[in-house]
Amino acid sequence: MKKKPYQVLFEDEHLVIVNKESGILTIPDRYKPDLPNLYHLLLSEYEQIFIVHRLDKGTSGLICFAKTAAAHRLLNIQFEQRLPQKKYLTIVQGVPLEADGQIDAALSPKKEGGMRVDKKRGKTSMTSYKTLEVFKHYALLEANIHTGRTHQIRVHMKHLGHPLAVDALYSNKSQLFLSEIKRKKFKLKKNAEERPILYRIPLHAYQLSFKHPISKQPIAFESPLPKDMRAVLNQLRKWNQ
Repeated sequence: MKKKPYQVLFEDEHLVIVNKESGILTIPDRYKPDLPNLYHLLLSEYEQIFIVHRLDKGTSGLICFAKTAAAHRLLNIQFEQRLPQKKYLTIVQGVPLEADGQIDAALSPKKEGGMRVDKKRGKTSMTSYKTLEVFKHYALLEANIHTGRTHQIRVHMKHLGHPLAVDALYSNKSQLFLSEIKRKKFKLKKNAEERPILYRIPLHAYQLSFKHPISKQPIAFESPLPKDMRAVLNQLRKWNQ
C-alpha cells in the first residue's frame, strides 16, 4: 500500500487537522487539476471536506480542514480576522542582523509568476521572525505570519536579505549540498557525484492554534520538524559553526 503524504493528527465531527508532507499540493492545480492534492485525497475519505487555509506545495506541516459547512463558515471568519496563530520554522541563508524583527512589506503577484514586494499596489503583508539558532552561513528562524499572502515568508525573507536555503523561485537554488555547509572541509571521492541533502524549500508549519469553531475552546497543535530538515540542521551543527 502506498504511503499517504499526510497524517491526521486530530479530528472530530467538525474539523480535521493534518500534518502535510512536502511535495503535495493543498488544492487542485488550476491548469493541471489531476495532479495529486490534499483536498482530493481527503475528499476520498470523508463525505465532504472544506478548505480553510493553504500551504505551498513545498511547505510541510499543519493545515486545518472543515468537515461541515457550519464549521467552515466559522473558521473562515477567524482566519479572515487573522485570529489564529500560525508559526513556521525555516532555514535561511546568512544570519539576520536583528535577532528578532518584523517585516512589513506589501506584496503583489508578478506577471512571470510568484510574488514581489510592491509598496504602491501590493496588499498589506506582515511577518514577524525570531532567530532560534545561528550558524556560520545559515540560521534557523521561527516565523509568525500575521497575514496570509501567497509565498509570504519566502518573499519577506528574501526582502530581508536572507532567502530560504533552498528556493528555486526566489533565490535560484533548487538544492542544498553538503559541500555548501562543510565548505573547505568537504572532500568528494574520485569520480563520485555529490547528491543534494535537501531538494525542497526548508519551511515547516509547526504550530497552529485557534478557537474551536463550535465549542469556542482554544485548541493548539504542534508538528516536529520533518526528517529532511532535521538532517540539514544536524550537518549545520557539526560543520557550519
